[in-house]
Amino acid sequence: MTDDFATRTAAWSARVLPEKERPPSSARGVHHAAFICSDVGATIDFYQDLLGFPLVELFENRDYPSSAHLFFDLGNGNLLAFFDFPGYEHPEFHETLGGVQHVAISMAPDQFALLKQRLIDHEIEFRGPDLGVENSVYLRDPDGLVVEICTAPLLDTNFD
Repeated sequence: MTDDFATRTAAWSARVLPEKERPPSSARGVHHAAFICSDVGATIDFYQDLLGFPLVELFENRDYPSSAHLFFDLGNGNLLAFFDFPGYEHPEFHETLGGVQHVAISMAPDQFALLKQRLIDHEIEFRGPDLGVENSVYLRDPDGLVVEICTAPLLDTNFD
C-alpha cells in the first residue's frame, strides 16, 4: 500500500468493521443485477454456452413492450439479468462515473480451470492471471462489459 493511498483512505478504512463486531447484513444477497445487451442470442451464447450460467427465464419486459428480459443462474440463488431494447441506439460500453467497472463472479476452482481451458481452446481473449492474482481472469461480454471470473469464495476479498 502506498503512503498516498493510506493517507487518502485512512478515514474510510477506520469505518471497516472487524468480522466479530460486524452486525448481520439487512440483505439476503443480490437477487439480480440487470444490464442492457444489444443482441439476445450473442448474450445467451456468452453467458450460458461459454461461461456455463444456465438461462433460467426469458419474458417480455413489462416496462418496454417487445424488449426481452432474460435471467442467468449464477448459483447460490443469484441471477444476472439483461434487457434488450430493439430499435434503440446504444453507445459503446465504457467505464464512467455511475457506470459499471466490472462484474466479479465466483466459480469453484475446478470449473474455473475448465473455463480457462475453454477460453484458450476457442481463442477468446482474456486477461489474467496477472498482477499477482493467480485465480482470476477478465474478459469482455459481447457488448464490452468486463466480467471477472475468480475462485475467491463469496464474501472473501482475499484474491491471493
